[in-house]
Amino acid sequence: MLIAHNYIGGQWLKPSGVLTIGDSMNPATGEKAAQFVAASVQEVDAAIASARRAFEFTTWAQQPKLRADVLRLFADRLEHNKAQVVQTLVQLNGKLQREAEGEVMAGISELRYYAGLARNLFGRVIEMEPDVYSHIEREAIGVAAIIVPWNAPVTLLVRSLAPALAAGCTVVIKAAHQTALVHTQVMACLVADERIPAGVINSFIEQDIVATQHLCAHPEVDVISFTGSTHVGKQIALSTAKNLTRLSLELGGKAPAIVRADANMSAAVRGIVGGACVMAGQMCTAISRVLVHESVAADFSSQLAQALAQVKVGPGDQPSSGMGPLIDQRNQARLLEEVRAAASDCRVLLAGHVPADTPRGGAFITPSLLATQDLSSHFVQDEIFGPMITLETFSSDDEAVQRANATRYGLAASVWTADHRAARQITRRVKFGNVWVNAHNRLFAEIETGGYRQSGFGRLHGVEGLNDFMETKHVFMPCND
Repeated sequence: MLIAHNYIGGQWLKPSGVLTIGDSMNPATGEKAAQFVAASVQEVDAAIASARRAFEFTTWAQQPKLRADVLRLFADRLEHNKAQVVQTLVQLNGKLQREAEGEVMAGISELRYYAGLARNLFGRVIEMEPDVYSHIEREAIGVAAIIVPWNAPVTLLVRSLAPALAAGCTVVIKAAHQTALVHTQVMACLVADERIPAGVINSFIEQDIVATQHLCAHPEVDVISFTGSTHVGKQIALSTAKNLTRLSLELGGKAPAIVRADANMSAAVRGIVGGACVMAGQMCTAISRVLVHESVAADFSSQLAQALAQVKVGPGDQPSSGMGPLIDQRNQARLLEEVRAAASDCRVLLAGHVPADTPRGGAFITPSLLATQDLSSHFVQDEIFGPMITLETFSSDDEAVQRANATRYGLAASVWTADHRAARQITRRVKFGNVWVNAHNRLFAEIETGGYRQSGFGRLHGVEGLNDFMETKHVFMPCND
């Protein structure tokens, strides 16, 4: 069975004992699919020390052409090995084949984008007085810690790793144990480049949280890029307060889809089903709330419930599947309990269940649709992280905006309407970092994304994606002495 290893100081580490080996499961079957070597706190210390040495004592941060070429060739190797990575991603994550292919291709695109930006990191100069100059320089911040979740382990790695390397940082990456072998296969495409100084790239795997907590509290880490839940993001923020470590956080979401009365109903239903069921709803930008105008609510809810009921749930490697499993049986049991609890809190239009025609041991569940007007409901306020959607009605655009904004989250939203002036007014007023019109989950390497409020801070993708990994320095230089 294939084993995922830790990479520290320019080499793959072998396991130091049987207790360091963990299992990664196939969520479609419940069977063991791969193994990983869990890192110790001592190995994390070694990774941080290695990254610090590489940043301070190599010329990595001063070689933009090298960094650009490393990222370009990383993209080429990942593209060459795409089939293997996609297969492992489907096997360990459970997502559909097309979702896995889209994720890997998005990572390749991101690498090529930042390869170009690596050679375009300019400062500026101003002559304040005759022969007296102020230089504004942009330079790498130092050691970057990147904590990668399991739900999109290629994209969510690359969108932090690519700008960190483009900026000139050295990195320590914490990979999710559920998809550790995917991570190892991607990392192998990067570290095959022998021009990268030892210590620039470091990566470890952990099933527990002790080593990760140690990483976050370490004084030699200059910036932490984390994608995950708001709860964990707050814990990371607390652990970094003593060192005032810079943070880039993309956290939880509760994405609303606002459906106006003039929307193309069939197109809205198709788009919302796709936006809600992507990765089995295990995506922070996935649609989890639908706000529909009361004049069309009855017809729309019927169409939406029917479309959700027709979603074919099955293994990701089967072409007929329209949605894959949850990541594991623990989360399946959690979602089934949410469905049971919903009966006393909401009007259940469609109850999620374990489909009879899926493999025994798989973490499958069908979508749920719940109707409620209670903004204080747990199902409206809390991130469920699964294919469970609430349906609410509104009587005016003002009420739609008020309802959309009535959670602590502000990551993603969409507006479905034929009136582009109304769409522009709504998009201006909703407090979300990503708002799509007549679409959802359209993400690009060139376009920044991030959250408002408790969905985090900082931006990923685009030119601004470099900002969290760079410092601005003022150098005063009189030349008339």
